[in-house]
Amino acid sequence: MLRLFVLLVLALGLFAGAGPAAAHTLSESHSAWEINGADIDLVMTIPTREVERLGPTGTSPSDATVEAYLAARVYPSSGGDRCPLAPPIETPAAAPGFRKYDFTFRCRSAADLKITSRAFFDLVPSHTNFAEIQDQASGAFAEQLITRDRQTVEVSDGAASRLKSASFLEFVAMGMMHIFTGIDHMSFLLGLVLISRRLRDLVFVVSGFTLGHSLTLALAVTGVIRPHAEFIDALVALTIVLIGAENVAEQIRKPAAIAAVLGGALALMALAAWAGLGELPALLLLGGGLFTGSYLMMSGRLADAGRFRVLITLVFGLIHGFGFASNLLEMQLPTERLAELLVGFNLGVEFGQLSLVLAVTGLVMGLRRLRLAAPRPITVDLAASFLVGLGVFWFVTRSYP
Repeated sequence: MLRLFVLLVLALGLFAGAGPAAAHTLSESHSAWEINGADIDLVMTIPTREVERLGPTGTSPSDATVEAYLAARVYPSSGGDRCPLAPPIETPAAAPGFRKYDFTFRCRSAADLKITSRAFFDLVPSHTNFAEIQDQASGAFAEQLITRDRQTVEVSDGAASRLKSASFLEFVAMGMMHIFTGIDHMSFLLGLVLISRRLRDLVFVVSGFTLGHSLTLALAVTGVIRPHAEFIDALVALTIVLIGAENVAEQIRKPAAIAAVLGGALALMALAAWAGLGELPALLLLGGGLFTGSYLMMSGRLADAGRFRVLITLVFGLIHGFGFASNLLEMQLPTERLAELLVGFNLGVEFGQLSLVLAVTGLVMGLRRLRLAAPRPITVDLAASFLVGLGVFWFVTRSYP
């Protein structure tokens, strides 16, 4: 019991000290450019998490700070000359979790128009701006991906959509970056490595996870299923709590105690949801509590839980797959290339997670050979407690935004 108490205190300490963390989504922003001859209107929509990068840690910058930052880095140009900004900059109402800024530019002519966005690349090199360009005179519409390597794009009648011309390898790279920039996905994969004592066990759990997220990624992007994004973010965090808790339960051999604590906490959250508190539905929380209790009890009583975890990680993969799909849904992929781009993105996700798993596994094996690794019980206790604390923090903050 003393060991269980120490681990719970450590997890709660990590939860209390955790700062805001990036969700599974990529660093991104959205721009809508409306061209009326030589006059151009721009509406920038930016997630709050991106805006907060511009202020001191733990604070949200003022609109004036954000406006000055954007005005210096986002603009159209005509004939090689930057178009002047026509004040004032307006701040229209935005959906919760976003900020919106409306700019007006007066170009000297409508010839040789280009748009440039350099915002956030100095803070997050992997940032992507999804630009929509509408020419009111001709009715032409184009979508463009603005990245660090392509910060300026040409605007012309009948311009081809960047999504239509994006290469297969670009979507492979985007899938890989989704893993490398998604802290919650990387945390979950760390939990899979911790729980796997043998290479065969690791193959089982990664296979189940891959099958699950590949299935729901395809279903979501093709429109068969459209989940609530706010629910998925919280459930992704819950999977991190569960994989960390299973590691703890296996180490201390008290799955019933861990199952009771987590299952009971979710049941209390369900009661609070029935009372109108929080964003998650009460039935979803109640079902999560029942699943959590059953899962931890079963995994703690199986002599060889490797095969059982294939099914569990498949369920977890279904949840993460919807998270992977969120970016692709926002991009409005061209239907004629949907299958190709979906395969490319999914391959990138697989390459990314395989690289991460192999890197962590290789590091552990190397440290063992050099006899620099801490005993497995200590390593698992610390890492699993960290995952539980971090996952709880994310789950609570995403359930009660």
